[in-house]
Amino acid sequence: MLYFVLKYLHVVGAAVLLGTGAGIAFFMLAAHLGGKPAVIAGVARIVVIADFIFTATAVVVQPITGTLLVLNVGYSFWDGWIVWSIVLYVITGALWLPVVWMQIRLRDLASIAAAEGKPLPKEYHRIFWLWFAFGIPAFTAVAVILWLMIAKPQIGVF
Repeated sequence: MLYFVLKYLHVVGAAVLLGTGAGIAFFMLAAHLGGKPAVIAGVARIVVIADFIFTATAVVVQPITGTLLVLNVGYSFWDGWIVWSIVLYVITGALWLPVVWMQIRLRDLASIAAAEGKPLPKEYHRIFWLWFAFGIPAFTAVAVILWLMIAKPQIGVF
């Protein structure tokens, strides 16, 4: 029974990471393409909250449930698919932390522009495209981790 509870929590956590990432990217991009500072500020405000509630929770739960699953099932932490999952998870985290800061900054810049009735500053556009550039490999890494989790391929470590 413990195995199924851990697996359920782990799969839900993975779905939350992938789904929240896709949703956040979609809504931020849609708001950005609309070009209206007030809309961007509102969407970014919700995105930052969602990242802290959903993504951060899943980020904490995933390694805990993953470790407990490895121990419960008897896998080796040196199985290639586990090693690569961990490597990609660390890379994703290294990309996600600056993305959260960028989202906060985008929110603040859009809020200021909306309050002052001015267009979005150059800094906003620079940070947005940096946010986009960080998001692509982070999202791809999470998708690959999900595939590794499901397929458990016999692959070498390095």
